[in-house]
Amino acid sequence: MAKKESYIKSSYDELINKVSWPTWSELQSSSIVVAIASAIIALIIYLMDQTFSNIMDVFYSLFA
Repeated sequence: MAKKESYIKSSYDELINKVSWPTWSELQSSSIVVAIASAIIALIIYLMDQTFSNIMDVFYSLFA
């Protein structure tokens, strides 16, 4: 039980005193970058899916 208590205390100390937390403005900027990157990646995947779907429709229409 003492090991668990020591682990929790050291973890708490590390989180409070040794970790550098981002400021609110840094957090907002990072969130905006992640949101924009996610939207761009989603758009790329959507375009690839539509292109592949159209190619497959043409391919299947050749044999139907």
